[in-house]
Amino acid sequence: MSYRIRAALVKKKSGPFVVEMVDLAEPRDDEVLVKILATGVCHTDIGVRNQSYPVPLPAVLGHEGAGIVEKVGRNVTKVVPGDHVIVTYDFCGRCENCQQGQPGFCVEFYARNLSGARVDGTSPIIADGHVISGCFFCQSSFADKAIASERNVVKIRKDVPIEIMGPLGCGIQTGAGAVINSLAPRAGSSIAIFGAGAVGLSAVMAAKIVGCTTIIAIDLNEGRLQLARELGATHVVNGAKVDAVKEIQAITDGGAQYSLECTSVPRVFRQAVDCLRIPGTCGLIGAAALGVEVNLEMSKILFGRTIKGIMQGDCVADVFVPKLIEFWRAGLFPFDRLTKLYDLSEINEAVHAAESGEVVKPIVTTSRAAA
Repeated sequence: MSYRIRAALVKKKSGPFVVEMVDLAEPRDDEVLVKILATGVCHTDIGVRNQSYPVPLPAVLGHEGAGIVEKVGRNVTKVVPGDHVIVTYDFCGRCENCQQGQPGFCVEFYARNLSGARVDGTSPIIADGHVISGCFFCQSSFADKAIASERNVVKIRKDVPIEIMGPLGCGIQTGAGAVINSLAPRAGSSIAIFGAGAVGLSAVMAAKIVGCTTIIAIDLNEGRLQLARELGATHVVNGAKVDAVKEIQAITDGGAQYSLECTSVPRVFRQAVDCLRIPGTCGLIGAAALGVEVNLEMSKILFGRTIKGIMQGDCVADVFVPKLIEFWRAGLFPFDRLTKLYDLSEINEAVHAAESGEVVKPIVTTSRAAA
């Protein structure tokens, strides 16, 4: 049996998303069929469309899905039909990193999330009689329904608006987790966050939650900087108008204790390292295209500065996402202020809004959810 579903396909490099009908296979024994109600638009989706990461095309992308469990495989015990879930990244659950609570560094991460297929090379989506990439982040959730694994669905409470919850599965958890889990700054410390997009603004909110008293947001967009102030930044820096490193050093009396690079721009990464005091730690989140290199001054690292690569906020999503929802319910983490809803038929408008910076976190919904 298969399901006839509506999905947004990317058919060629840098091409538009095209909404059409495709066939979705039944869930396997360890898989979950999710009725997708909404999916966040992430810059990783845009990067794959542009082939910064060579996921084979045609493909159904989307990896911040939220919806309702419709059917489960016979070996699935984690969720049951009717459960509300968000869908996050996949991991094997068996390798040493997964066993040590670091699923974001699963040794099979690329194969499970960025190959366009299951680890056995198959895909659950057929379009025009041909198998296409349909296992993006083990979901491909720019569609009415998606096949996920038992591992990457996260059960959430039913009394929250599910249509805005999808981004908690990637961009939002990444930014918040980078602060709360990865850098874990002490209360009273200083942090400089480069890039005031969904990831960076989530980091700003998280820095306020953990008690950072100097929170500096750096961006080129004045609207984003104003929003950063409203969400908890104590200072903002427009990198187009001033020397960001010097400005941060002046604000912090010598340098920030922590920094986050969320832009994937090598020059900005260099600034995020150079703005640190001794000792200091820079977290790297920005996902540059494969092969991009950066120049750093070796003495900057030698004299007590640390660079830490961060994947998915170093979080265990089953534990961390419900905590973020509770922060949101308590009014401490208003990530909904970043979002704007679009119908799936308007996905190209949503993507353009993300690219232009008009909207921090567009979310595409199915027509049923939008209604």
